[in-house]
Amino acid sequence: MSQSTPTAIEHDKLLKRAHARHMVARVLTYFLLILMTVIIIFPLLIVLITSFTPNKLTQTWPPKVIPSSFTLDNYTSLFQRMPIGKQLMNTVIFAGAVTVFSVFFDSLAAYGLSRIDFKGRGFLLGILIATMMIPGMALLIPVYKLLASMGLVNSYWGIIIPRLADVGGIFLMRQFFISLPKDLDNAARIDGAGEFRIFWQIILPNAKSSVLVVTMFNFMGNWNDLLWPLIMTSRPETRTITAGLAMLTGHGSSVTPYGVVMAGALISALPLLIIFFFIQKSFVQGIAMTGIK
Repeated sequence: MSQSTPTAIEHDKLLKRAHARHMVARVLTYFLLILMTVIIIFPLLIVLITSFTPNKLTQTWPPKVIPSSFTLDNYTSLFQRMPIGKQLMNTVIFAGAVTVFSVFFDSLAAYGLSRIDFKGRGFLLGILIATMMIPGMALLIPVYKLLASMGLVNSYWGIIIPRLADVGGIFLMRQFFISLPKDLDNAARIDGAGEFRIFWQIILPNAKSSVLVVTMFNFMGNWNDLLWPLIMTSRPETRTITAGLAMLTGHGSSVTPYGVVMAGALISALPLLIIFFFIQKSFVQGIAMTGIK
């Protein structure tokens, strides 16, 4: 008994030290997570506060994080300066149509490059990946001239057609399709199913996470795209909201209306934030699973 008592005391001390180290580690982890969250959210808070700040206060130096007064005039001015409703509708049509077409064509190409054996498949995949090294800027003028010759400037199809497929989406979906067992295809072919039926009824339902990831990347990328809609549209009623906000900054004045611009930026970002809030779990899961074999 005299020897077991010191051993028990030492064991309790070790447990307390381990518990203390564990608590310190948890506190530090939560502190770092909170700090990172604040750093990530801070720009959005600045946008929100500036959108309710009188424009004259946004021009003062040094800038104030919390202004002395708030106003709704920036939102009123935004709707007066821009056809914000029409531009939002243009953005929804542009981003939505590109996403639907691109996900469909990307998944079709990914299915062919991952599930069907044909001569030159590896070479074709290499060519597709090599096209990702071509700067997008180098293609702007020839693509614009081609679409202008077809009379598609200031039209929905003019900004949609060049985005109907995306090599990055093809590659991501191919990586996920490879992880699916080949027995699914073989069993369906034995039952007499054609390639498109296998793709539509078997492969796609089992690849919902990768489809969701590509869908979100496509939608967010095209929703926030500035350069291409700005080049292909010249009238306010045909622009997307990002192109409209770009024309608003310093347009017709030497002073940029920061409050009005931030109000437009907040309206533009809200749909994406709401969508991501509802699908964030599936989105993160899809990114984690894509490429796992």
